[in-house]
Amino acid sequence: GVGTEVNGARRWLRYGPASLQPSEIAKVTLPLFLCWVIDRRRGQYGQIEVAAPPLIPIALTVFLVLQEPDLGTSVFLCLTSMICLFIAEWPLWQFVLAGGFAVPFAAGVVALRPYQLERINGFLAAWNDFDQAPYQIQQSLTTLGVGGGTGVGLGRGAQKLSFLPEANTDFVFAVIGEELGIIGTLGLISLWIALLLLGVRLLVRLQRRTFAFTAATTLLIQLVLQASINACVVTALLPPKGIPHPLVSYGGSSLVMSVLAIGIILSLSRDKSKFALPPDNKLDDTLSPT
Repeated sequence: GVGTEVNGARRWLRYGPASLQPSEIAKVTLPLFLCWVIDRRRGQYGQIEVAAPPLIPIALTVFLVLQEPDLGTSVFLCLTSMICLFIAEWPLWQFVLAGGFAVPFAAGVVALRPYQLERINGFLAAWNDFDQAPYQIQQSLTTLGVGGGTGVGLGRGAQKLSFLPEANTDFVFAVIGEELGIIGTLGLISLWIALLLLGVRLLVRLQRRTFAFTAATTLLIQLVLQASINACVVTALLPPKGIPHPLVSYGGSSLVMSVLAIGIILSLSRDKSKFALPPDNKLDDTLSPT
């Protein structure tokens, strides 16, 4: 098959010493393409003339990601795509129709892959018996418990050495909790809240029903949502999904696309031709490069 197999999945393309994860690229390119399609099909009064075409790139992208296989990223792409269409004021009846197809399809995918169903069942059983929890969740909660309130010290954590799987990627939030404690995890959450509030302040000026507003808002929500899902997985609020923590988890593809998404948000928010409110010169000066 195409790609390099790691832990039973082909999610990476390797070119010599470099590797590329296409599903991470899709997290940015798919929303942008959806916004472009929607913007091209808006009528004179801003209504979407033809509602079906956005479903085609969503279905194609999700199908390809499922072949890796990567159910977690597939679900995440579906979720963020629906958020994008909601922001773009996609017809409500189309959401119902899409959901009618998506739910049975997702159930079929899980049924055809027993290990994914076992992972979900193990997660649900963990609420009654910790010993029944998936190994990753057991070690993640143990790692957070070791850290306590203030942590064991930066770089002094032991769980990442041989116990916690994917300590530098999917479960890096647990490592932060071990080394910096609750203070460190709350600090990281505070940074994400600050990023969200700053993004809202930038985007609230843009005209609705425009490419700039829809694309920038979708990318902002996607970044914060991905960080939230990662933290929920680490704290056993959601089953393991293989979703990295943006800007924090190790991985070049994830880091580059997260930084690119922020750059696109800043660029679109400065398009004064799309402003619905007077520009905030003080905020613009703060974000302008020196």
